[in-house]
Amino acid sequence: MARRPAAGEAAPDFTLDGTDGPFNLSDHRGQRVVLLFYPGDDTPVCTRQFCSYRDDTDTFAQLGAVVVGISAKDLDSKRRFRDKHQLTVPLLADPDQTVAKAYGAWSRLAGTRRAVIVIDEHGTVRHRHDHTLGLDFQTAEEIAAELGRIGWVAGGAA
Repeated sequence: MARRPAAGEAAPDFTLDGTDGPFNLSDHRGQRVVLLFYPGDDTPVCTRQFCSYRDDTDTFAQLGAVVVGISAKDLDSKRRFRDKHQLTVPLLADPDQTVAKAYGAWSRLAGTRRAVIVIDEHGTVRHRHDHTLGLDFQTAEEIAAELGRIGWVAGGAA
């Protein structure tokens, strides 16, 4: 598995194509960003995960964060996944898994692994949650609760 940037370290910059257009992390300096790495589009667990985020958009909005999902499938797959399930979180295509590798959300056996990476307004990783099994995921409320424990208050800086 690739090295994982830890809390307190700089978040690796990247640009990926997404369902809402190109996404460049450095364009979001001054904003909170939540990266949701996931194994695949339209798979049972990933579908439950992103439908739960669709159904709980208020929690992410209260965090004042830009939230994006990242996996290896191509952009057409992402669009089909988004449209089929009316997803609200923009999905980014990382077909060569460069970004997943840079964030330590990749393994040789599993490919892109489920992980939540939270980046603050200064481009620093503030929190990460890596799933050892791909069968579970953090809900929006669980992510918000963990951020509260590190002092990241809704709508503002810690």
